[in-house]
Amino acid sequence: MKTSTRIAAILALALAGGMANTAITFAQTINVTLAAGHPPVFRWVKHASKTFIPTVNKALEGSGYTINWSEQYGGSLAKVGGVLEAVEEGLAEVGLVSSLFEPAKLSLQTVTYFTPFVNRDSTAVSNLMDELHKTSPELRATWEANGLEYLGAAIGIDDYLIMTNFPVNSIADLKGRKIGAPGPAVNWLKGTGAVGVSGNLTTYYNELKTGVYDGVIVFASAALPGKLYEVAPYITKVGFGAQYAGGLAANKEWYDAQPKVVQDALKAGAEADRIAYHKDLDASVTKFLAIMKSKGATITEVSEEMRKEWVMGMDNVAKGWAAKLDSAGQPGTKVLKTYMDAMRASGAVPLRDWDRE
Repeated sequence: MKTSTRIAAILALALAGGMANTAITFAQTINVTLAAGHPPVFRWVKHASKTFIPTVNKALEGSGYTINWSEQYGGSLAKVGGVLEAVEEGLAEVGLVSSLFEPAKLSLQTVTYFTPFVNRDSTAVSNLMDELHKTSPELRATWEANGLEYLGAAIGIDDYLIMTNFPVNSIADLKGRKIGAPGPAVNWLKGTGAVGVSGNLTTYYNELKTGVYDGVIVFASAALPGKLYEVAPYITKVGFGAQYAGGLAANKEWYDAQPKVVQDALKAGAEADRIAYHKDLDASVTKFLAIMKSKGATITEVSEEMRKEWVMGMDNVAKGWAAKLDSAGQPGTKVLKTYMDAMRASGAVPLRDWDRE
């Protein structure tokens, strides 16, 4: 073989080897877009970035796989209520899906919002809902029907309260008032005389400021960063209860195609996310209420008699919700009973046993 020919052959082999190595490197680096409709000012988004991603990365160390993350928050890829579709369609591999704003597609996951006055402990609600997703095939099937794999990181929401631009000393004070509420929480106003309007955190401030709402149903950990005390300075602790509002989910086709080590890392990240999020949340609620009070908010807590009057004046929204799902071929009554039984077994004392009436 001539020298020039031999050199050309060596170069060709080197090039081929380099391309092979590049292919291997590319195969081990996985591009993942993580989407959220809310901005990072909200705690569940913050922990997706600060806890979920680092935990996944740490779990993959030494595995031969790394993830190149693209974080798309605050509606940059999908708005609130649009993340499920973005993940389902593959625009994002992973998303913080707010089941609260997907009542048609994730109807079973809204069970807590149809059972108010059950448990004020957000950590307990969150832990229970993630555990039920492991043991209840009905809950998992709802995600899978939408092309998603539920990872976990249950978003527990601290005890809901009302913030208004007028004092609330009795249920009669709400009559005729326009109150914004997230999704199914509008039902909590039935029987009070208030006019419930569906809304969400991203618009509450402006709608209160411009008079669209006289008040909102919200929670302390979001009310402070949202500066709602500036436009609704009367904070009334009603004790609606903590709620489950969604969690992290992955595009199922994409997830199923990943090696087990990557799947396990994603689940481990979600578990760490839930724990860190709730530790952060529990430490913040009392502090945030105190800060809002220092900024001029007036905080009151309703009597137990008023709470009972409120809850007993409501329609049994849970039974109606379950019956509607049953008629559509979904196990509404079964999930309602499973949730309420699990809550009672965990030590919660519901102000109203929604499933037993």
